Amino acid sequence: MKKVFVGNLDFGATEESIRSLFSPHGAVESVNLVTDRETGRSRGFAFVEMAQGDADKAITALNGTNVGGRALNVNEARPKPERAGPQFRRRSPWDSGRGPRW
Repeated sequence: MKKVFVGNLDFGATEESIRSLFSPHGAVESVNLVTDRETGRSRGFAFVEMAQGDADKAITALNGTNVGGRALNVNEARPKPERAGPQFRRRSPWDSGRGPRW
């Protein structure tokens, strides 16, 4: 499986419209349309999973294609960078955390 990044999507795009865009180039395993948490509206990009060869064909065929008045940016998805977890410092109830008073 290969994950493909699809950027500069029309904000009205749906998972089904993205699936139909990629399906002529091979079997689409999954489509993940990224949406805003608060509004539920598309954020303008998605990830599509396809077989290795099919994904390469789709990238070549669709990159720069005009869909909905916007030129798509289609390429292989890069792995998500590792984030450092939250850094908590244990304090006593008497410690304000601001350092010494003088």
